[in-house]
Amino acid sequence: MSDSSITGHGLGADALPETGMASPRDYFELLKPRVMSLVVFTGLVGLVVAPGHINPVIGFTALLCIAIGAGASGALNMWYDADIDAKMARTAARPVPSGRVTPGEALGFGMTLSVGSVIVMALAVNNTAAFLLAFTIFFYAVIYTMWLKRSTPQNIVIGGAAGAFPPMIGWAAVTGTVTLPSIILFLIIFMWTPPHFWALALFRSDDYAKAGVPMLPVVSGEPETRRQIMLYSLLLVAVSLVPGAIGLAGAIYTGAAALLGAIFLIAAFRVWRAPAGDYKSAKQLFAYSILYLFLLFSVLLVEQGFGIALPLTL
Repeated sequence: MSDSSITGHGLGADALPETGMASPRDYFELLKPRVMSLVVFTGLVGLVVAPGHINPVIGFTALLCIAIGAGASGALNMWYDADIDAKMARTAARPVPSGRVTPGEALGFGMTLSVGSVIVMALAVNNTAAFLLAFTIFFYAVIYTMWLKRSTPQNIVIGGAAGAFPPMIGWAAVTGTVTLPSIILFLIIFMWTPPHFWALALFRSDDYAKAGVPMLPVVSGEPETRRQIMLYSLLLVAVSLVPGAIGLAGAIYTGAAALLGAIFLIAAFRVWRAPAGDYKSAKQLFAYSILYLFLLFSVLLVEQGFGIALPLTL
């Protein structure tokens, strides 16, 4: 395989420095560890709240496979997106555009981890979880990274499915099935993704424009982006209350979801009504959205994991 065939979308063989002087830390950075930590956490929640029991060793193996699969997706994303990463201040120092890891090394690393994580999941856990993991990696690396990200301002809306699968994978690791409760967990993260990333895109729109990525603020402008953030925030809060309605969660989770959701809506409203060029509220929403998802799933984890769910009374 020639150098130019493995350098990522739009990159010629000489487009990036290729020193190959990678350290273990550089390879760890390829895994997008901050994203991976959230993926593993939501996968754990899916595993804990699923009905039935799982051997702790098998459960740990399932979470390890989810982590490695998420890291593989990150490495493949960095391989393919090295050309646009090099143009954006937020990503220019990543291992591939900076030349610390060559594109070929990133591709090989990502593919090895992808195949390995799926095989281990199939052999040690079950085929349903393995299929969902394989589809998640494919969706993020191919559907989102290679297609949607560069072709449509709806990239985050559709592509957000990739980050929403982990709790469903955790659920499937225990039950071997995909049922309505796991779909609701999926939908919470799916609806969370657009306001989270569009808040970031608002104050990073110059970077995306420079790289030619058709994020919503670049294509449709700030007013439409702010309106869409408000709309998806409303949908997110509505979906976050469904676990209580279907018996997946109890009064503690439902109360927390209502409170956290109210704060989310206030933050989203401030973004919606903020004047053009004012990104303080967008930065606040972006920061809070991470805390929101962590706290929401934490309450569900504690409530169900410790069996302290209180029944909802009408």
